[in-house]
Amino acid sequence: MSGIYIHIPFCKQACHYCDFHFSTSLKKKEEMVLALAKEIALRKDTFKNEVVETIYFGGGTPSILQTADLRFLIDAVFRHYNVIDRPEITVEANPDDLSEARIVELSQNKVNRLSIGIQSFFEDDLKLMNRAHNVAEAKQCLQMATKYFDNISIDLIYGMPNMSSEKWLQNIETALSYNIPHISSYALTVEPKTALHTFIQKELIPPLDDDLAQAHFHLLVETLENNDFIHYELSNFGKEGYFSKNNSSYWLGKKYIGIGPSAHSYDGQKRGWNVANNALYLKALAENKVPMETERLTKTDRYNEYIMTGLRTIWGVSLDRIAAEFGKTYLDYLHQQAAKYIEDHLLFIDDNTLRTTQRGKFLSDGIASDLFLLNLE
Repeated sequence: MSGIYIHIPFCKQACHYCDFHFSTSLKKKEEMVLALAKEIALRKDTFKNEVVETIYFGGGTPSILQTADLRFLIDAVFRHYNVIDRPEITVEANPDDLSEARIVELSQNKVNRLSIGIQSFFEDDLKLMNRAHNVAEAKQCLQMATKYFDNISIDLIYGMPNMSSEKWLQNIETALSYNIPHISSYALTVEPKTALHTFIQKELIPPLDDDLAQAHFHLLVETLENNDFIHYELSNFGKEGYFSKNNSSYWLGKKYIGIGPSAHSYDGQKRGWNVANNALYLKALAENKVPMETERLTKTDRYNEYIMTGLRTIWGVSLDRIAAEFGKTYLDYLHQQAAKYIEDHLLFIDDNTLRTTQRGKFLSDGIASDLFLLNLE
């Protein structure tokens, strides 16, 4: 099974922390939709032997498109690919785009999962992030969305400057009050060339506190696990039966096609990425070309990626798979590098699978980087 990701490169305004590819100019929106449909068609042979089980609209802000545009792109996928009877079709949306009429429209046009960018239920946080919605819109959209959609995920951000643990707990408890079955939660990070980076450099807001973010993370894990959520990936929590199939496919190494400017693709051996420039993307598609660069992954690349994704998830890193797919040298190296983390109770081995402990989860990316092998190929 495989997935198709469609990147919608438009937003109403720029969030202060975001470094994803998007444009706030909507002048080329109609042209972009046609180009996305053309890329879907041009790349059909890539998946001629694959079955598509997920379609994911990310961005940017996909909900900035009309429902008819989203349906047009969904129909293009069904027309050119072998799709299972009821694929998971997710649309990322901002609360200010989700009127009741819009939610009903989406529910009637094959979309069966919403991922809503709430980020916080506090007005001062939303203003600091420069979000386009307010708290009232966030709460209203959740009240309405839960009437028409069973499968809903929301995003929350922790580690905000001056955010106390009490305030963060209120955010979590507000989310739980809507009986949402999936929550994605991320630590606020400072990316270069973002407004947030500039504000911190100019001392307009205080620098981020890693210890506070770690405390927020552990509070999040404890609270959600006490409410029947499964912490199945570092930043993702789902109730039984509500894991994101799209995101899980990335972590489990399944194949996927990325459609749109800046979108990434993976076929098991190669990674590809489209040009992160709307004008260049549109120009290439007008010439029936896909503006994509590719790289073939070495065995060491694939080992390192498996370590990174495996340690972030409940599925861990299978030592049997390391031995079978990569060989004894890689397995011996992994045992050697992991030993100190096992001794420090940050990693453990169970059923011949290497996993992070509860204490090691927040540190999983750093631990993984120390398990990487850099010099075999």
